Amino acid sequence: MTRPVSQPTASPGRAVLPGMGTPVAKVSALDRLWHFFSGMGRPDALVRYGTLAARLLISQIFLISGVMKVLDPAGTAAQMESRGMFWVPFFLWSAAAIEIGAGLSLLLGYKARLGALVLFLFLIPVTLTFHNWWTYPDPKEQQVNMLFFIHNLTLMGGLLLVMIWGPGPLSIDRRGEGS
Repeated sequence: MTRPVSQPTASPGRAVLPGMGTPVAKVSALDRLWHFFSGMGRPDALVRYGTLAARLLISQIFLISGVMKVLDPAGTAAQMESRGMFWVPFFLWSAAAIEIGAGLSLLLGYKARLGALVLFLFLIPVTLTFHNWWTYPDPKEQQVNMLFFIHNLTLMGGLLLVMIWGPGPLSIDRRGEGS
């Protein structure tokens, strides 16, 4: 069953659902749920605060990882060397700078699409170098790294959504807009 979608015009005796653009006689909770789950609109609060929460949740893993590299460079270097990497100091400090810089970009919503793109591209070699689960001889290590591999693919999906939809209204990129 589909309901027709009309343009966001208000007529006498009819109201427009906030953030949804569909005129209805009375706005009941059921109508709000129907419009939300049918894809006909998004509640303003979800757009406003949900994008901020998503950026916070996605960015925190990169920020924490970057800070951990700065706090324990020897441990990170040993891990990189164990995976056969060369130029370890260069890649260690580059990774820390990318994770902290682009992570802050994403968190604050400043050039968030660019920050998301940088992190997306960063995850490709990281995932293939450190979480190539098929190269680990121990089945337990294979399982753990397969989960990390899938985890990174999931992060890439979230970053792709930020690149497509932008940072949302609560961001430095969109400050000053009457949202």
